[in-house]
Amino acid sequence: MDEAGRDSRLGFEDAIFTLAPEGLGSAQSALGRTRLRTFITLRWLAVAGQTAAVLLVSFGLGFDMPLALCLAIIAASAWLNVFLSFAFPSQRLTRGWEAMLQLGFDTVQLAALIAATGGLSNPFLLLMLAPVTVAALSLSRLRASLIAVLALGLAALMPVLSLPLPWDRAGGTHLPILFQWGQFAALAVGVVFFTLSAARVSQDEARLVRALDAASVVMAREQKLSALGAMSAMTTHELGTPLATIHLVANELVRDLPPGDPHAEDIGLIAEQAERCRGILSAIREARDATDIVHARMPLDALVEEAAAPMKGLGVAVIVRAVPGEGAEDRPPVIGRSPEILHALGAFIENAVSFAASRVEATASWTADQVVITITDDGPGFSSEVLPKLGEPYISDRSEARLGGGDMGLGFFIAKTLIERTGGRIASRNRTPPRTGAVVQAVWPLAALLPRGLD
Repeated sequence: MDEAGRDSRLGFEDAIFTLAPEGLGSAQSALGRTRLRTFITLRWLAVAGQTAAVLLVSFGLGFDMPLALCLAIIAASAWLNVFLSFAFPSQRLTRGWEAMLQLGFDTVQLAALIAATGGLSNPFLLLMLAPVTVAALSLSRLRASLIAVLALGLAALMPVLSLPLPWDRAGGTHLPILFQWGQFAALAVGVVFFTLSAARVSQDEARLVRALDAASVVMAREQKLSALGAMSAMTTHELGTPLATIHLVANELVRDLPPGDPHAEDIGLIAEQAERCRGILSAIREARDATDIVHARMPLDALVEEAAAPMKGLGVAVIVRAVPGEGAEDRPPVIGRSPEILHALGAFIENAVSFAASRVEATASWTADQVVITITDDGPGFSSEVLPKLGEPYISDRSEARLGGGDMGLGFFIAKTLIERTGGRIASRNRTPPRTGAVVQAVWPLAALLPRGLD
């Protein structure tokens, strides 16, 4: 298996997408889902600004300009807003192609207004960046690129399709063609820069939101399992007394029935089944994952043992060790049984087992004020490309389109998030040569792991 993919090989991701296949769509699916009201509001702001600028130039500065044409171009945006306001609910989420068409209209409308007032000579040419930037923030890469190409194409046509700058007819200076093409070059650079930078920021944000959603699903699952364990413990306690009474009474009835009584067999069956139920409840009561008041507090080494237990017997030796730090007590500290820590440690150990050649070690150490859990393996280690990025979501070199599997680059991020929610921090590195393998270390202040009510 590719070394660069080791961080994405955490098996619990399958459960994430099984639990919430619709709630965790791709990062791209989150783009283009902007409310219609947002586009309408931005367009009204543009209409107000354009109208004020045109009236100021015409009446305030006294320039001779095609006022009727300019107002007609502005009115087109206003009428579009009126139509959208009446045709659709303002809270409606736009589809990707709808948002692209609206931004495409805004780009054409703004280009027409600039072309009517000087084209590339107009200093307001840089406003063409506005719809391009909005497209980069809200649309997919392809659709945002189409808006950017449209803006540049319309700007390139302005030297032949634009009216002269209004100040030319008022005795102003005629700007040379070289300046106009310089304006176009500045616009082109701005379009490319803003498109790429805004798109990168938007996609990173969408990926982070999706990764946090995945972590929330994992946490909800762990809390649900923990609650079921507590409920099972309570159920076994409550049912134990009535079942013992039934078993006792049934045995007494069997002894008191005269020989040959036709009900003897039925009463004996009741006693047998009551005994069977008591055995089932006893097994549930003794299960380690029944989170009652006893299991809510457990030694540090027992917590690591529980996290590692599912990985034992899979062909790789999983060794759990408890090593006191300098000046610490020999006995491991008693800490709270945390579903977050169990899940995260289990994920790290599973990942180590997947890449180990023959051995994985989970070492718990402690001092008077700190707890450290270190997981090492003897596999190939982290690749040099992945190691600096560990802890970020979606750093796998696998395709993000594979939503149904676990190769989504979310594993390390989710486990790291769970550790940090408990007050810890994560460090990762490769083992020092000549030894090979990866090292993942979780560190907590001891006070963050103590159960409530424990001094």
